[in-house]
Amino acid sequence: MWRKAKTLSFLSHRPFSSFTPETPNPTLYSFLQPSIFSLNKTTTPSPKTPSQDTKPQPLTQNHIATLETNLHQALVTSNTDEAWKSFKTLTANSVFPSKSLTNSLITHLSSLSDIHSLKRAFASVIYIIEKNPDELKFETLVKVLDSMKTANTAAPAFALIRCMFKNRYFVPFGLWGNVVVEITRKNKNFAAFLRVFDECCRIARDEKLDFMKPDLPACNAALEGCCCELESLSDAENVVETMSVLGIRPDESSFGYLAYLYALKGLEEKIIELESLMGGFGFSNKRVFFSNLISGYVKLGNLEFVSKTILHSLKVEGEGTIFGEETYCEVVKGFLNNGGIKGLATLIIEAQKLEASDVVVDSSVGYGIVNACVKLGLCDKAHSILEEMDVQGGSVGLGVYVPILKAYCKEHRTAEATQLVMEISNLGLQLDVEIYDALIEASMSSQDFPSAFSLFRDMREARIPELKGSYLTIMTGLMENHRPELMAAFLDEVVEDSRIEVGTHDWNSIIHAFCKSGRLEDARRTLRRMIFLQFEPNDQTYLSLINGYVTVEKYFSVLMLWNEVKRKVSSDGQKGVKFDHTLVDAFLYALVKGGFFDAVMQVVEKTQEMKIFVDKWRYKQAFMETHKKLKVAKLRKRNFRKMESLVAFKNWAGLNA
Repeated sequence: MWRKAKTLSFLSHRPFSSFTPETPNPTLYSFLQPSIFSLNKTTTPSPKTPSQDTKPQPLTQNHIATLETNLHQALVTSNTDEAWKSFKTLTANSVFPSKSLTNSLITHLSSLSDIHSLKRAFASVIYIIEKNPDELKFETLVKVLDSMKTANTAAPAFALIRCMFKNRYFVPFGLWGNVVVEITRKNKNFAAFLRVFDECCRIARDEKLDFMKPDLPACNAALEGCCCELESLSDAENVVETMSVLGIRPDESSFGYLAYLYALKGLEEKIIELESLMGGFGFSNKRVFFSNLISGYVKLGNLEFVSKTILHSLKVEGEGTIFGEETYCEVVKGFLNNGGIKGLATLIIEAQKLEASDVVVDSSVGYGIVNACVKLGLCDKAHSILEEMDVQGGSVGLGVYVPILKAYCKEHRTAEATQLVMEISNLGLQLDVEIYDALIEASMSSQDFPSAFSLFRDMREARIPELKGSYLTIMTGLMENHRPELMAAFLDEVVEDSRIEVGTHDWNSIIHAFCKSGRLEDARRTLRRMIFLQFEPNDQTYLSLINGYVTVEKYFSVLMLWNEVKRKVSSDGQKGVKFDHTLVDAFLYALVKGGFFDAVMQVVEKTQEMKIFVDKWRYKQAFMETHKKLKVAKLRKRNFRKMESLVAFKNWAGLNA
């Protein structure tokens, strides 16, 4: 089939030169031989076979029937040791249980999740293949191989296949081939697989048994072993010749493995011939081919040909080749290991000349290289590549910067992210709101407040219509970090921006934070600024101030607040300050503690007017704690009005009883 498109003159039939002859194997079916399940060759005493484990004793028919019954019952009850004992006794006397019992035992042993049972299954299969293969069902053998795959034991799997071939026990390749290929790829044991592959192909060819012919995945596994592991040109071409003889049509992966090897060997003429042959087979998508070429050149260290291959692929594919992330990572590591920032920048610029003007950003070479740097943890290198492009007069779209920004954000390198945003803005590019929001959130999480402010200013200058999310992120973060002075400065800066809905609650947050930290003059200054900008204080505003003043025992300031509030009191809060139970309680407690009984009675009068329930006990306690030595007679001489207010309060609170 390979010759169908074009005869490859360089292909010749030869034995696999990388293979060494197999040494004679010991009796592999001994479950007592641990070296079977080891990749290391060790010298072990001559093992015993199941027939040698016990001294043979003549068995009568009744005895045989009893042992088979015991074996059956042990399998039913999952008594593994008893089942194995019965099986060994029978085989020691050259007697086989029924076919169904034999296969049931092996299947049972294979299903257990311990190596000891798997060794028993392996020993049994080998013994039966050598002594009486008709007793073994194909599906039982496949079950054993599946268990070996799960247990990740490659050596006995290959030993089992070689035993099959040696004893001419030919199981269709389709039943076991894929399992062995999976074991091979999992363990990278290509040398052992190639020996099995070669023998299987010989049997299919010489015995004319089509059902033994390996399928395409197996052929590709053989090619992968020759090209990527053994790096043997002669062995790879021998596999190709075998595929041609057996009529197995290659696919993109087949050509890819050969491309890797030819690139690694620097065989440019063969690469050209291989690419032409792909066209003859009708393969239009050459992504795998080019990716493998790049891998080969990277390993060879030929960065010039890496660049040429990428640019050539763009010409061939027309709209551009979307290489995988793994390929771009290989390219980046290859260049950066040789200090090739300049080379990568040049490659991106040259690729842009060949890419379609409407190419999707994440399909571009520039994005692939920058994103690979980020995936490798080399954000600074990615940034340097873009800076080098700028030096060379090149530029990239906004999307290429996004992976770097996201990485900076994830790593909380917010200062670098902010600097990069400034560079992006200077290039006339505009980030979307999601990127800004993520960067600002990262800045606030890192307590990098200058970066957050800088990014928000850039958002405003870029005329981003939606600012609410980042605005709330900044305000909340500053509140949680107890930075009311920054909240006030930030709010003052953005208050006139029509895209931000600043409300009384924002000012309240600042006032509350100042009061909580004892910075009452700053809180008062914020209140004045708030009123100046025509934001109306509400009950929460005054409640925060009262609590702040009480904490530092500035009760006169509370009196001043009451004089301000009593003119704004509203029962429903729609047109003024909502005078509810919480605010009443705060005022009464503070004014009683401060001894301002005239104001206390004004508050009481207001509560009676608005029918607000007041628990007098708390204020009675406050009076006793602070003013229990205050005498009405002495007060009458100094301040008659205050005396009247005191008497009125004591009567109201029940202190004269």
